[in-house]
Amino acid sequence: MEKEENQNKTPINEDQETEDSSVKTDENLDKENKEENKKEITPEEKIVELEDKVARAFAEMENQRRRFEKEKEDAFEYGGYSFAKEALNLIDNFDRSKHVLESDDKLKETEALKKTLEHLDIIKKDLISIFEKNNIKPIDCLNKKLDPNFHQAMIEIEDDTKEPGTIIQEIQKGFTIKDRLLRPSLVGVSKKVTKKEPKTDENQENQENK
Repeated sequence: MEKEENQNKTPINEDQETEDSSVKTDENLDKENKEENKKEITPEEKIVELEDKVARAFAEMENQRRRFEKEKEDAFEYGGYSFAKEALNLIDNFDRSKHVLESDDKLKETEALKKTLEHLDIIKKDLISIFEKNNIKPIDCLNKKLDPNFHQAMIEIEDDTKEPGTIIQEIQKGFTIKDRLLRPSLVGVSKKVTKKEPKTDENQENQENK
């Protein structure tokens, strides 16, 4: 009889445990749902978040539009920059040719040299005129203060008649295209004359002692 009673009690305990575990599972689900509900943002917050994203997207689009407009403008204004820079070699070659002809002893003071130089000057002037029509202009630099934005000093020349840093020699002509530098002027600038101290017997003795 006791055995039968024990056997009858066992299933009752298992059922209770199952019910308890199901109750616990339901409680856990309720807790998780409550936590998820707490994490969910309100409709107002969603609207604010979307408005921020839209504003950022419009700002990025506006920045891209401005960059595109700037690139298009630069391409239109300075599209011939590289070509213009290479074309300056023509002017340099005219100057070199003129210098070579003038230095030739056989051609000096001849009518042929005179006419040749005149033609070279005409062609050079026409070329510079074409450049100027396309906003490519030579830099006027002689007797002006050295400006690193437009000039590049190559040599210093002693000259007390000019303020130090004044351009007194143009080695190679510089050019601009609109408001941009195409190439700088290569120049020589003035500097103060170095005064040499007269040699005296005392100075000579000091130098010998050294």
